[in-house]
Amino acid sequence: MCGRFVQVERPEFYAEHFGTDFVRSETVAPSWNVAPTMNVYAVAQHEGDRVLTSFRWGLVPFWAKDRKIGSRAINARIETATEKPMFKDSFAKRRCLIPVDGFYEWERRQKGKLPHYIHATDGAPLSVAGLWASWRDPETEERLLTCTILTGEPNSLVKPIHDRMPVVIPMENWAQWLDPEENNLELVRNLAAVHPSSAMSSHPVSTLVNRVTNDTADNLRPLTTPAVDAP
Repeated sequence: MCGRFVQVERPEFYAEHFGTDFVRSETVAPSWNVAPTMNVYAVAQHEGDRVLTSFRWGLVPFWAKDRKIGSRAINARIETATEKPMFKDSFAKRRCLIPVDGFYEWERRQKGKLPHYIHATDGAPLSVAGLWASWRDPETEERLLTCTILTGEPNSLVKPIHDRMPVVIPMENWAQWLDPEENNLELVRNLAAVHPSSAMSSHPVSTLVNRVTNDTADNLRPLTTPAVDAP
């Protein structure tokens, strides 16, 4: 599962990194503790253009009666996303890339869970695989764009911490992943290789991150005290 992540760069930075043609987004506040239902930047393809825009984290499919369903759909397993009614339509037609500066996972310990911050060793954002959907509120007619993060098997760095991790799409596969005309779903799924552990780093951090209201760079600070079991 991926339940918290970091996204603090300006949209122009992400747009350049992902080679987008346009930025069509409201400004999203930088966050060192992105939580479900918050707005995030993501890259999608629309009418042939690669676009950076903002989505609410937690997928609400077009057929949903209300937006509350999104809080239960922040992650989708890549192994089954093509079959689940919640995700299969988006997997077939609406794939995206979510720029993640780093993410948190919690290691189960004897007396609690210890958070770890995991990120690319070179400091670049991780190109995390996502799905998006467009939903229209039946009462207000408001259009809501939402997304979910795909998870898969962990690499050897993450495995001792958690049994799942966000799926990362290599740069050479971005175009195919984003292409809504690519309907060979088995091929699409195979674009998502396990991200090499050699390209990632991690360190334990304070349980400050456990509270959504703690949203500062202090969340990333390596734990300098002995790694005792966290409450």
